[in-house]
Amino acid sequence: MLKFIARKLLQGLLVLVGVTILVFFLFQGFGDPSRLIMGQSGDASTQAAIRKELYIDQPTWKQFIFYLNDVSPLSIHTSEEIQKKNLKGVFIGSDKKVGLKFPYLRTSYQTKKHETSVLMQALPGTLILAIAAMFIAILIGIPLGVLSAVKHNTWLDTTAVFSSIIGISAPSFFIGIIIAYIFGFVLSDWTGLHITGNWYELDINTGEKRLTLQNLILPAITLGIRPLAIITQLTRSAMLDVLDQDYIRTAYAKGLSKNRVIWKHGLRNALNPVITAVTGWFAELLAGAFFIEYIFGWQGLGKVTVDALEKLDFPVVMGSVLISASFFILINIIADILYGVVDPRVRVQ
Repeated sequence: MLKFIARKLLQGLLVLVGVTILVFFLFQGFGDPSRLIMGQSGDASTQAAIRKELYIDQPTWKQFIFYLNDVSPLSIHTSEEIQKKNLKGVFIGSDKKVGLKFPYLRTSYQTKKHETSVLMQALPGTLILAIAAMFIAILIGIPLGVLSAVKHNTWLDTTAVFSSIIGISAPSFFIGIIIAYIFGFVLSDWTGLHITGNWYELDINTGEKRLTLQNLILPAITLGIRPLAIITQLTRSAMLDVLDQDYIRTAYAKGLSKNRVIWKHGLRNALNPVITAVTGWFAELLAGAFFIEYIFGWQGLGKVTVDALEKLDFPVVMGSVLISASFFILINIIADILYGVVDPRVRVQ
């Protein structure tokens, strides 16, 4: 197990290196960051100082080395850089210090805040939204898929398959606009829901954030429609295969009840493709909720990233992509481990 996890972590590290290279060179040449930072009133000397601070007065390959040194946990920095960038970690050495640190994602061009603080403030919103959407998809999708398989070739099966096809085919941003307009605007007096809203409210007196789940309903349903449809289809297909197996007929022959055979013996052996869908879609929901968050005004990574793109705040965009990639890697490792837990026939090596 430990060897398996270590191998997966090494593979994930290589993937992150590839993502870092892609992200860095993708945003090369899109405007001059120094001009964006100093605004219209800055002079040539101010611009030169900013360019030097951001390393953009250096050749592209050197800029990449500096960026890689910043985002890498293992890096080399001077004492001045450690203090100026407020790096967190353990460093040894005199002038040039080698250290194991928390990745430094640089600072936002617009807010001048560290990217880590900007993205960490937005991350809970995306996690809450993704977990709620996946919870809805699992809670409805798995029972609906099982029921569709058990009632094969009936009107219920046909309805479930047809609804799943619509759910898979419909673009999320289009469904989001429709749901927001109907339930958050037209029927707002009856539903009590708003067309936009954040996951927290600020206390006027103390300024503290208070969790509010009312605004979560519409974006979570919208985001959960597509994974719900896919989970339903996969559960149905897997259950149809499982219900034809010999051990299912043997279980019936031993006198086990239909519910016990279906839900304990059948569903457990049909869950592997469903786990693949759940873990894969959860990672994608974390990374791909951009339009949904933007439509509903939900303060998460997606909305922060879209706002940063509009303002050409590329450090925030690059940091968001790296965080999303890290979640993909972590969730895929968890999925591989879960295979062996759910199905004893699968062993991680």
